[in-house]
This record gives sequence, C-alpha cells and structure tokens, in this order.
Amino acid sequence: MPNARLLYVILLTCLFMPGNAQIVSKTKPVRLLALGDSYTIGESVTEDQRWPVQLMRALMQKGYTCHNAEIVAVTGWRTDDLKNAINLHHLSNDYNLVSLLIGVNNQYQGKSIEEYAVQFEDLVQMAITHAGGDKSKVFVLSIPDYGFTPFGKGKQAEISNQIDAFNGVNRAISEVYAVKYINITDISRRGLEEPDLIAEDGLHPSGKMYALWVERILAGL
Repeated sequence: MPNARLLYVILLTCLFMPGNAQIVSKTKPVRLLALGDSYTIGESVTEDQRWPVQLMRALMQKGYTCHNAEIVAVTGWRTDDLKNAINLHHLSNDYNLVSLLIGVNNQYQGKSIEEYAVQFEDLVQMAITHAGGDKSKVFVLSIPDYGFTPFGKGKQAEISNQIDAFNGVNRAISEVYAVKYINITDISRRGLEEPDLIAEDGLHPSGKMYALWVERILAGL
C-alpha cells in the first residue's frame, strides 16, 4: 500500500490539477473578500482596473451573479498590518471566495522570512474562517516581483531572490492548508520588456497586467 507521504502528495496533486471542481458556483452570488496590500487595492490604477474588480466583472460576463468585491487592503501593509485590520473590520464568515496576497512590504522593509511565515499562516487560517471554514473557497496569489520595474531594476537580482524566498514560504503554507495557489510572479517579470504592464508610477502593475492576473485566476478557480 502507498505510504502516508505518497498519499499526501497524490492528494495535493489532485487538488491543484487543472479541471478540478471549480471554487465558484452559479447557484449563489459570488461574494469576494480580497485581502492584501497595494497590489490588491490597485495603487496607481483607477478603481475599475483593480484586479478584484476586474475579476468580478469577468465572472459576470461568464454568467455569474456577483456582489461588489470587498477589499481589505492598503498600500504599505505588511502581514501584521493586515492581521490587525481584519480583526478590526469584524468581517462575516460567509464569503464564498477569499483571496490573499501579502508579503512584498515584509520583504521591502527587511522583515524576517521567519516572522512572515508565522504571520502568513495566521492569515491563511483567518481567510479560511471568513470563507465559512471551507478552504476550497480560498486562494493565494504569489507576490509580484518589483525588480522588473523601473523602480526596482537597479537591484533586480537581489529583489528577485528575496521575492522567490518569500513565495517559497507562502506556497508551502498554502499547500499545507490545501488552498489554491496561483502564481502570477512570472507575469510581473515581463514588466521591463513590456512597459505597458507597469503603472505610471514606475512600480505597480497597470490595469493591463491586472487583466493578465485575472485570466490566470479564472483558469485556476
């Protein structure tokens, strides 16, 4: 018989295979809770170009009924800031879609990856709670790589190495909790070759890049 670890690997493989049962259903209106930082609130783009807003619009075009996305995110937030904000917002526990994208400011501000790991795990648990305890309704987005922007290109190698390390942590924790993990970092690394993927501030994604994220998210849900 297969050993326990092999069964665990098989289970994870099934969970992340394309064609798995979809997270969202047309039988209920989609209520998205989007947790994060500047990348979720859409720094330097208009409200309609934020990726959570674009995602709801794309789902409606596919025939889903959607509420407006509820976004708990502020530019500059670290994992501890997001935890504190979630506790203060008194959010309900009946969202049927919850996203989590956080960590770039931990990296940028020189916070330890060990601290990040502990706080990120707490946030995954909180996200599951706000999805009514249903981890299948939760998805994590990888941290984009701002080394491939005009702002960060001078330290691209250093930034990229650190972003990879932080993403290694958030991916591993996502897999432990069996929540969907959607990698968008590779899209962000097209920023210098495709300048229209970067917002006018030279740092954050443009609406066009967020649209590419939404395509990736839709493929993973």
